[in-house]
Amino acid sequence: MRIAIQLLGGFSVAVDGETVPSSLWRRDRAAALVKLLAVTPQHRLHREQVMDLFWPDADPDAAGAGLRKAVHFARKALGDNGWIEILGDSVALAPEAEIVVDAAQFEAATEAALRAPSPADCAAAADLYTGDLLPDDLYVEWLSAPRSSLHQRFLELLRVGKLWQRLIAVAPSDEPAQCALMQAALDSGNRGEAIRLFNQLRQSLHVELGVGPSSEAVRLYEQALAIPAVDPVSQTDRIRASLAWGLLHLHSGDFDKASVVAQETRQLATAAGLVREVGEASALFALCAHMQGRWKEVFQAEFIEWARTRPDKVSQVFDGHLCLAEFCLCNAKGHHQIGVAARELLFVAEGAGSLPGKGLASLILGEVALFSGELSEAERLLTEAERLLAEADAASGRVLALERLAEIALSRGQRWQANRLIQRAAGIAEVSWLSPHLLIRLKGLEVRAAPTEEKARDIIREGDRMLAKQTHGCQPCSMTFRLASATRLAAMGELSQVNGRLDEAERVAGMWHGGPWIAAVWEARGFQRRAEGQESRATSAFEEAASRYAALGRPADEARCLGHLRVAAE
Repeated sequence: MRIAIQLLGGFSVAVDGETVPSSLWRRDRAAALVKLLAVTPQHRLHREQVMDLFWPDADPDAAGAGLRKAVHFARKALGDNGWIEILGDSVALAPEAEIVVDAAQFEAATEAALRAPSPADCAAAADLYTGDLLPDDLYVEWLSAPRSSLHQRFLELLRVGKLWQRLIAVAPSDEPAQCALMQAALDSGNRGEAIRLFNQLRQSLHVELGVGPSSEAVRLYEQALAIPAVDPVSQTDRIRASLAWGLLHLHSGDFDKASVVAQETRQLATAAGLVREVGEASALFALCAHMQGRWKEVFQAEFIEWARTRPDKVSQVFDGHLCLAEFCLCNAKGHHQIGVAARELLFVAEGAGSLPGKGLASLILGEVALFSGELSEAERLLTEAERLLAEADAASGRVLALERLAEIALSRGQRWQANRLIQRAAGIAEVSWLSPHLLIRLKGLEVRAAPTEEKARDIIREGDRMLAKQTHGCQPCSMTFRLASATRLAAMGELSQVNGRLDEAERVAGMWHGGPWIAAVWEARGFQRRAEGQESRATSAFEEAASRYAALGRPADEARCLGHLRVAAE
């Protein structure tokens, strides 16, 4: 008898060539048991190890009962009572059968290829890597180490074999690979390919604002620009080179120099009509101001200046400030302070006749009202903001307005309305250069608005894949999704995925001090502890969240957490 198990790129099991239908793996613990034994050398574990991994907080009798149930359903799925055996103190996967696991085959081929590496042998071994280990179980803690190990071995194969094209296909931000290809293109006289590769690297790194190529990559890029050619170097290419140098100055701590480069580059990009580059130069300028502790003053001055001198371009500048503006809105007491500034900005925008300026000021005021618990006023302001921003063709601001309106709908229990708004926002976000930031924010709302558990799982998997692809994804923008997915999974009883998500959310929240994120993590921890049956710890977590929301002047969030306590009391 032969069992073939696929772990790379997905999970499937075939017994003597017949694939086990996915519908038979509805019991998560049965599938998890087979995955655990498959990824373990010798496919055997002590029963207490299994119990500690799957039921860490349960007493021995409950954990033992859970293990027996998992074994029963795993046997049922595999179609034979002998495929999972409990032998004394051990649990074994089909001890009498031939077991073939694709991950083990890849590891063996990798070991052989790296002993005396050649591009052909490395390529053949790399062909066996059909995807990351169990990508639909990203937050199962016991899979993290083997998943990371296999992925690093795959990248090592590609590097040792100098398979640069394949490497950047899976790791587009790998600078040594990109630089090697750029140098090869320059050596062959292909200036256009070197420029294309640099722009690909720049785009993959710049998903998170403030991350740019290395000095070596910029040097090769400038070398490509300097090569005489029939086609002259475009202004766009020169602007991108300038942006890259500005980011290098930012990373080195020379904020004044980076600010000058940002302003000069933005002037060139504005004159050239390059919307994305105007936004990126504004983002660079905003980051410099943030590092120097003067972002709010700079943002206000920028908004006023552009509303008066270039009223039609305000939204392009705002795009560059978006992440920092949202952070400051969420900062400790921040939405009250920025609300005062927004009223002044609205007055200036109205006086200057700036349609996008009025829309963006109304957006900020709508968010302030929302955070203050004034839902009717927030809905009015956000609806007006969305109308103005649609007329001004300001995509990112419009997406934010729709996102906040969807939050209001969810708070009122109008799930159908929330989903309608989310879908509208997603369609608009797709065309924005800030789409990686906007779409992951919307995924968090989609999880909350999902009508069924099955739909919620599908959305969570989509969001996980988005985060996995974004090597340098925007961490603050990911918080909504991270917390919503953890809370929904806890409610569905899928606790093995919750702790890792909340640990990551807690790490991100710690990087951006102040604001509601720490409170939101405490709230999500409350749902986790309640699902684990630890009601006293859940109560403490909800109380902590409520007190933190109260300190931030967010009464609706405070009331929601207190409501969680009343649910337990009833």
